Amino acid sequence: MLYSRLFVRTVALIAWDFAAWIMAAVFVLGIRYSWLLSEENWNTIFVFMTIAMGVYYLIGCSTKLLVGKYRIGSFEESYWLFGTVMVSVFTAYLAQYALPQFSPAPFVFQVVMPFITVIGVLVGRGAFRGLKVFFRKHEVETKRTLLVGAGTLAYQLIRLIEDDVRAPYEIIGMVDDSPNKRNLRLGRVRVLGKLEDISAIIRAQKVEQVIVAIAEADSALLTRISDLVGNSLGTEILVIPPVSAMGGKYGDLSTVRKISITDVLGRRQVKTDLTQIASYINGKRVLVTGAGGSIGSEICRQVKNLGPERLIMLDRDESALHGISLDLYNTGLLNTPDFVLCDIRDAGDLRKIFETHQPEVIFHTAALKHLPMLQQYPEEGWKTNVLGTLNLLRLATEFKVEAFVNISTDKAANPTTVLGKTKRLAERLTAYFAQEFPGKFLSVRFGNVLGSRGSMLWTFQKQIEDGGPITVTHPDVERYFMTIPEACALVIQAGAIGRDGEVLVLDMGEPVKILEVAKKMIAMQNRPIDIVFTGLRPGEKLSEILVTEGEEADRPFHPLISHSTVEPLDPQDLSQLHEQTCESEIDAYLNR
Repeated sequence: MLYSRLFVRTVALIAWDFAAWIMAAVFVLGIRYSWLLSEENWNTIFVFMTIAMGVYYLIGCSTKLLVGKYRIGSFEESYWLFGTVMVSVFTAYLAQYALPQFSPAPFVFQVVMPFITVIGVLVGRGAFRGLKVFFRKHEVETKRTLLVGAGTLAYQLIRLIEDDVRAPYEIIGMVDDSPNKRNLRLGRVRVLGKLEDISAIIRAQKVEQVIVAIAEADSALLTRISDLVGNSLGTEILVIPPVSAMGGKYGDLSTVRKISITDVLGRRQVKTDLTQIASYINGKRVLVTGAGGSIGSEICRQVKNLGPERLIMLDRDESALHGISLDLYNTGLLNTPDFVLCDIRDAGDLRKIFETHQPEVIFHTAALKHLPMLQQYPEEGWKTNVLGTLNLLRLATEFKVEAFVNISTDKAANPTTVLGKTKRLAERLTAYFAQEFPGKFLSVRFGNVLGSRGSMLWTFQKQIEDGGPITVTHPDVERYFMTIPEACALVIQAGAIGRDGEVLVLDMGEPVKILEVAKKMIAMQNRPIDIVFTGLRPGEKLSEILVTEGEEADRPFHPLISHSTVEPLDPQDLSQLHEQTCESEIDAYLNR
């Protein structure tokens, strides 16, 4: 049935094209010559038209132009149809001189007729496309939708929605702040006003959905749109993810999704120097510890695209490795040596991994990070965050690793918890190995990442799904936030520009109050959810800092990466620090 409809459509369009050629000839002959031509001229015109139309048909079929190579009525099809008509006419013109028994066709006919033919051909295709859109019926229920933005992305969305009978959108208009687009129309859709008019337009047009059709819209713009739309209107806000997060599906309707708190707080454009990155990643054996975690898995995704010789993914959680295997390779077999099940606490097993894979670059993301758990079980934090890191550092020097990047946290600046103290010690150990051994050893410090496994956003979302309440420790507590792709892009860049022994601190923007995050998440649900304050936990701060007082930090190479230093720590001195890191925290926890 489908092929029969395509056949009928193709035959009808070819028939229209030939009719356009004939009508163009009739028009020119009637207007210019009033049909007063000699028999010789008539014969010449007949031969000219036969050759031109024959060449047009041959070119059109051989290049698939006449059988659906381009979308009917599109600019691309129009461009090639124009060229095909002109080539056909020029070929017919040259053929006249190879047939001496015929004199050339009248000059005006040869010049004017092709342009009228093109007009006729394009009018037919335009009419076909217009009728197709007009009579198309959606197969699903649609919602009245307003686009924010009237640029290229909006045009692509309108085209995609017109072509997809299963698209649940009825585009009724656009808003755009550009004065040049005040009266713009994209197809049948026109600009209805500016962004500040969106609330009035939503009410007047009974809009049910708003799609932000602006490529790489940042958090400030998304926050403004969210505030202007207002949760009281009951209108959904949809966004298109950044190009870097779309996996090659740019312009695909399946990427359109509801706005999230991650969009509002994150989505900052991060520029990285791929030349610098490629110089230490491309063609190298790269080991990522904690590869199944939120940060580790994203680093794996980004490193994989930079052409390493081998990407070795290490984690102690087999389910996490299964997840990253499905994500990167669309298979969960886990039967290749690049997936490594190992605990960094086990120095003996780690040695076997290094002997087998001989890594040249290491991204060390494996860590225990949940603050309350580590306060209760500080020895676990010590074993993983300190001794596990030390195991890796020793093996990295033994096997002559070229670059070792230790992932740290803002809680390592003026640490007050087991998490902060153990990660601070990991930074200092990394600085010691940088001082004593060849290779590049550095740490990268940043705060909370949006959407990471077990993060605050996960907790809030689960509490909202359960009907509330949302639990917040204190009304004034605030934290730094960045998205996972943003953080990992800067981590990889930091590995390229960082100098031996440094602690690189990522620019996290301005701190955000946790209470405001909770309120925004509730507003997006459009239903009442209570907020309950539980009080600060032992060692927890109201505000985090990224750099300890007394640490100097400058930005010589990248506007979002500061370079700082920490005091190196000889591993021989660890034993005397163990008690104040762990045992004192146990006493504090038991006596609270």
